[in-house]
Amino acid sequence: MFSFCHEMGQYVEKILASTGLSYNLLMFYVGALLILAVFCMSLALYLTSSPFPRVVRYDNELHFLDPNSGEFKAFPNYYDPPTGQVLSMHQIDNPCQNFHLLAVPPMLDECLDYLEGRQKGDSKFSYEVIVVDDGSRDRTTDVGLKYSRKMGTNKVRVLTLVKNRGKGGAVTLGMMSSRGKFLLFADADGATLFKDIEKLEASAKKLISLVPVEEEMGNSSTGATEQKKNKEGEQASNDINWERPAVIVGSRAHMESESIAKRSYIRTLLMLGFHLLVRLFGVKGIRDTQCGFKLFTRQAARLCFSNLHVQKWAFDVELLKIAYYFNMRMEEVAVTWTEIEGSKVIPVWSWVQMGKDLMVIWFRYKAGIWRITPKIN
Repeated sequence: MFSFCHEMGQYVEKILASTGLSYNLLMFYVGALLILAVFCMSLALYLTSSPFPRVVRYDNELHFLDPNSGEFKAFPNYYDPPTGQVLSMHQIDNPCQNFHLLAVPPMLDECLDYLEGRQKGDSKFSYEVIVVDDGSRDRTTDVGLKYSRKMGTNKVRVLTLVKNRGKGGAVTLGMMSSRGKFLLFADADGATLFKDIEKLEASAKKLISLVPVEEEMGNSSTGATEQKKNKEGEQASNDINWERPAVIVGSRAHMESESIAKRSYIRTLLMLGFHLLVRLFGVKGIRDTQCGFKLFTRQAARLCFSNLHVQKWAFDVELLKIAYYFNMRMEEVAVTWTEIEGSKVIPVWSWVQMGKDLMVIWFRYKAGIWRITPKIN
């Protein structure tokens, strides 16, 4: 390191000697070039950005196939009221991870076994699973349709995207196609123990019992009001007030020391650097923003995903930023998580890309380039 700095010093001295510039004048030129570069980058971000998200959805993505009848039926819309006491669960398959063709069946088996068992024990409980195929190159859609044929499309549906949107875009379209009062998205690799959804639901039911009536429809940009108790009986497990916004974040933060011990130095450094950037440019108070296991009340999903700009890997951070904007009730809940071999994107590139996206998110909001719609029309 010392040798590098010494060589750089000699290089600067040669430049000064050959150009006749003073050191202060050289620093002035360097600073001016940096300012110009920042200005050009800012102008490019402004000209290429839309204040509000533009969700493109093709006609084929508005319908799902019923493999038993051969008919295409329309997906519901999350702007509609929920249908009964439904838990909507979304499995997202990423096109860069074709190993998911092998991972999807075990994950679906685990979650469907749990959901079926729960339904048998509680006649009022109902659910739906939406498998989102984000333009994958494998047979994820075919695998999902086998489950639709077996379970019926009232329980399992497949949303096949015409082209890849990125993880954020795939989750958004899955959420838009839901009919539940609680909406969960989970990665298709099955890294998180599905039964842990009970922890997230318990936390959500506790939090929505504290949300004041004034915040129910997201009519305030801040929602800064006193906490109130609900009417007696609203906390009953089968009486979910879906209009109260709450977000529950599955978390692996309790496993951080163990994961550091298993990771290489470069991956650990990149991970810690990303966490620092999240705290500086993203959200505070949530230790693990990237775990693919998050639960939303229907109203929270409407407000968050209708305002989501980011379509790629860093979308989780913007989701939480939007939730903070509306002053939603949030809680981080520890979940059982296992690292699945092959389920990671290229480590170095993913961390660098997400770090860049974080700073872009921060800048676009600070500069007023991106905006949030405070009400649902």
